[in-house]
Amino acid sequence: MRVLRRALGTLLVLGAVSCTAARGDDASAGDDPPAALAPFEQLLPAPVSARASGPGYSFGPGTVVRTGPGTGGKGEEVRRVGELLAEQLRGPSGLPLPVVEGARGDGIRLRIDAAAEGVGEEGYRLTSGPSGVDLVARTPAGLFRAGQTLRQLVPVAGPGTVPGGTVTDRPRFAYRGAMVDIARHFFTVDQVKRYVDQLAQYKINTLHLHLTDDQGWRLAIDSWPRLAQYGGAGEVGGGPGGHWTKDEYRELVAYAGERYVDVVPEIDMPGHTNAALASYAELNCDGKAPPRYTGIKVGFSSLCVAKERTYEFVDEVLGELAELTPGRYLHIGGDEAHATPAADYAAFMDRAQEVVGRHGKTVVAWHQLASARPAAGAVLQYWGHDKTAAADRSAVAAAAEAGHPLILSPADRVYLDMKYGAATKPGLSWAGYVPVARSYSWNPGAYLAGVPESAVLGVEAPLWTENVATRGEWELMAFPRVLGLAELGWSPAAALDWTAYGRRLAAQAPRLDAQGIGYFRAPDVPWAR
Repeated sequence: MRVLRRALGTLLVLGAVSCTAARGDDASAGDDPPAALAPFEQLLPAPVSARASGPGYSFGPGTVVRTGPGTGGKGEEVRRVGELLAEQLRGPSGLPLPVVEGARGDGIRLRIDAAAEGVGEEGYRLTSGPSGVDLVARTPAGLFRAGQTLRQLVPVAGPGTVPGGTVTDRPRFAYRGAMVDIARHFFTVDQVKRYVDQLAQYKINTLHLHLTDDQGWRLAIDSWPRLAQYGGAGEVGGGPGGHWTKDEYRELVAYAGERYVDVVPEIDMPGHTNAALASYAELNCDGKAPPRYTGIKVGFSSLCVAKERTYEFVDEVLGELAELTPGRYLHIGGDEAHATPAADYAAFMDRAQEVVGRHGKTVVAWHQLASARPAAGAVLQYWGHDKTAAADRSAVAAAAEAGHPLILSPADRVYLDMKYGAATKPGLSWAGYVPVARSYSWNPGAYLAGVPESAVLGVEAPLWTENVATRGEWELMAFPRVLGLAELGWSPAAALDWTAYGRRLAAQAPRLDAQGIGYFRAPDVPWAR
């Protein structure tokens, strides 16, 4: 996982297309880019259906955001969604956009309809006409997703016209995630909040936080204070590192939750634990604490599986983390435990999984758990790639057949720390170069032999930070590839077409520019001049 593995027109109809990788033309080096797309054709992720019809809505100084009552006592939450949407629209438009209660009257109207058809629990219907824009969903989360679509239909800056028509939409997969590693290089809560906003506007709904590794422990734990105080005081290359307080973690979880992004925290074990071992000698079999580590090698560290104190540590750390985390999942790593014998690994993972269940959470672990004994309901996250051994793939397929949902994160497709090409300065290349077209051009529902789409919980794009140390490097590596992941997770399989996607992606450039996102202008995307 790390160094070693490390079309739409007037009527939008999404037909069956190929997912074969294809290299786009470099717009800066040859032919002119294609003609501009109509507004509904620019939507990313591609919706299930969109129909342009009649005149649109004049979005201007008189626009009001109206929040209708929510069924099941959700009126206050609908109001909060409306307030957040108004805030998101005010920035680029400069409009006042007051929020008022009641869904009657001209303006942008938000309404819960538990019987809305064709949208599921996270989808929505958006209808635009001369009197306003209606956003209808079964849940507040669906209303939020509708608002993010509306953001792509209003002008990049200032007032203008929302095109007339209807979008009916729902996600393909329930889990659409991105991960950031704050253990190799430390990043602040505010920097991660920025990423949450960037992800949520493209309907990504999960943030996986890699909080611990050999190089750093990034979350305060009351019962084991030296984990953060000592284990957090370092990072790759010998920098000062840092850690989050519990209040800072709660702040991020709440911020993400308001944007309907669930946080999945990861405490990697039994390997990738040098920061913990350096902090507490008692976690080592020989009772001696190793020095802190600032390199990028993997597979050399392990908790002492034979000591009962190790399981007290696991219980207390995961217990505190479970109390801080309202979401259903706790990620316990489990990858690259090369320093832990196979029998010890299986025994350790048995006990760690039991701890997660006892604290009321569901286990997520890297796919190496398939070689041990996954607990009932445990979710496996697959990070393999084209050269992964057939036996490993078969073990994952067998786990899926046994009922374990899969999150797909193939390293040579969606590891955001992989270089785009030889000229990319940050990042690594152990899984090969991953240009934008390759990152997008695969079908999660048919990726692993023997794994049906029904066994795929979703997709996730991890960003490891061995060679990513600044916000600028982070955004360069994540964008635009994470937008392809967003489409793979949300859009129907029939929409997965590189040529159409490349044009939609290019159309997002003005919005990315306006938001100050430092993305890579990939030569396989037909960017406008």
